[in-house]
Amino acid sequence: MGLLVVFAALVFALFAALGTWQIARLSWKLELIARVNERVHAKEVAAPLPNQWPQLNASDDEYRRIRVTGTFIAGQDTLVQAVTERGSGFWVLTPLRLADGTVVIVNRGFIPPEATRTIAPAMADTHNLSTVMGLLRMTQPSGAFLRQNDPVNHRWYSRDVQAIAKASGLTQVAPYFVDADAFPTPTTEIPTNKAAVVPEGGLTVIAFHNNHLVYALTWYVLAAMVAGAAWYFSSAERLLRHDKAAEELDRAANN
Repeated sequence: MGLLVVFAALVFALFAALGTWQIARLSWKLELIARVNERVHAKEVAAPLPNQWPQLNASDDEYRRIRVTGTFIAGQDTLVQAVTERGSGFWVLTPLRLADGTVVIVNRGFIPPEATRTIAPAMADTHNLSTVMGLLRMTQPSGAFLRQNDPVNHRWYSRDVQAIAKASGLTQVAPYFVDADAFPTPTTEIPTNKAAVVPEGGLTVIAFHNNHLVYALTWYVLAAMVAGAAWYFSSAERLLRHDKAAEELDRAANN
């Protein structure tokens, strides 16, 4: 019985610790959501400079509103498989070369599958410059849709900035990409080809899985069940011992 009590105590401590850890995770997640909401609704700022790239990270920088100006590199669109509120299709990622020679990959937006051969060129002003405002997104090196990127065959399932840059022969590429707003500026020349499809920006979905409270309650309930079971069996053991002692006293008295 002693070993059972010790084992129950250890399991109870483990479950209680896991519940407390989930409470800490819940607090962290709520703070993260608050920070991201603040970034998304803040005024856009200039894109990070190359000397700031090594310090960029998802916790501190993802979903910041930034502004970047440069020249889109024609003929370098990369189509990345996507599922959005518009259905399935592709993100159109196009490199934007800045004045200092560095490159930022811009997710110009979503197109349906039937539009892959009629994508409108990136819009620019009379000086061939484009200003993009949108959300800073960290590179996504892992594949998606349970499939890995296949650069050789131009099949992309995640927005892996480094892999896309390498496949396109680009250097000095920022370690992030920009999810363009729905109405990028400046409003430029409209494509003359009426059949061309302009990628639809502004479809970024900002959502965080937040089941930590449910997980915490689950662990605490399991801890309570272990404590209850331990109390029940220890009570039963004590009652059994009491009954045996009473029987021995009765036998002794009768003798």
